[in-house]
Amino acid sequence: MSKLYKIDEVKNYIRSKKNLTVSQIELILLKNKIRLPEQSYNKKRIAEIKFKEQVITNIVLTACLLVFVISLISIRPYIKTVTNEMKFTYVAKEYKSNFKSNKFPKDLNTQDDNKKLENHAVSLDTQITLNLFENLKYDLKKIRQGQPVKPIYLSQLPKDLDRLKNTKKKKDTFIKIVMPLILDENNKILENRRKLFKILGKSTNSMGEKRWLKKRFKEYGIKKGDITELKVRMDIIPASIAIAQAAIESGWGTSRFALEGNAMFGQWTWSKNGIEPTDKSKNQNHKILKFSMLRSSVKAYKNNLNTHNGYKEFREKRAELRKNNKKISGLKLVSYLYNYAATGKEYIKILKGHRSKWTYRF
Repeated sequence: MSKLYKIDEVKNYIRSKKNLTVSQIELILLKNKIRLPEQSYNKKRIAEIKFKEQVITNIVLTACLLVFVISLISIRPYIKTVTNEMKFTYVAKEYKSNFKSNKFPKDLNTQDDNKKLENHAVSLDTQITLNLFENLKYDLKKIRQGQPVKPIYLSQLPKDLDRLKNTKKKKDTFIKIVMPLILDENNKILENRRKLFKILGKSTNSMGEKRWLKKRFKEYGIKKGDITELKVRMDIIPASIAIAQAAIESGWGTSRFALEGNAMFGQWTWSKNGIEPTDKSKNQNHKILKFSMLRSSVKAYKNNLNTHNGYKEFREKRAELRKNNKKISGLKLVSYLYNYAATGKEYIKILKGHRSKWTYRF
């Protein structure tokens, strides 16, 4: 009968020499709307075959959907970073094309292009960054007056930042680069704190919330699920302190470690993933930890202050401010970072100088 009605599906099975059961052939005929004599097939069997096929289809579709959702969740943290990098790359290319067409800033007014770059000692890297900030009206004076910080996330420092002759302009440029990264990491920490207290306020927690807590314990180096300690460690680092330390440790973004390895905070490592210092003593075998991008350096710095035993007093004083509903300020916490450098109290004096002069309002 299938041959009589010239059903292509059956023809394909015949060519492939695949054996079909009577019920399968009957099902194919029914799907093609061919009426069969009632006594020639088993309705119950055909219904079972249909149900089985539908179940298999639903399972496959559900599995595909789950894989898609899990993949989307796992890459979510990187979407924002990639998007911002793409935006900056696009703007940078536009500025670079302007350079090639001799569209220089107004303050570069010498006779030829080479002379302009030579006199100002600035190559395209730094000039593109300066133009970008100017185009987006990214101004530190206005930020000190209350304007929001522009969400500009650079992945690397300009390689020739140290060649800017104007010291104030160089330092302001450095602050503009690192400040959005620091504030963004702080915002992530605050978001996690809100989620933490929301979870703790529930009588029962879901499996997803329990997994989230487990990850936070691991992130902050806490054993035995100590919630009290997690509250103390999961908190922000004042932007003024972070900027000041980045400035000191990276030489305002001009050190070899900062330029070669995005290492803005001079963190030590004894692993292979580091840059060898040239001035260390024979007894020292450490390296300076390097990173793929500036954001990673900021994140590692935050984790360092929030987990290392050397900064326990810093965290306790910060928790005390939280408890008394006071602002987490650099002025009140800077004195407790004496373990960050071997010079101890002398380092704090330098840090206070940088904080008060350049970053007191951040």
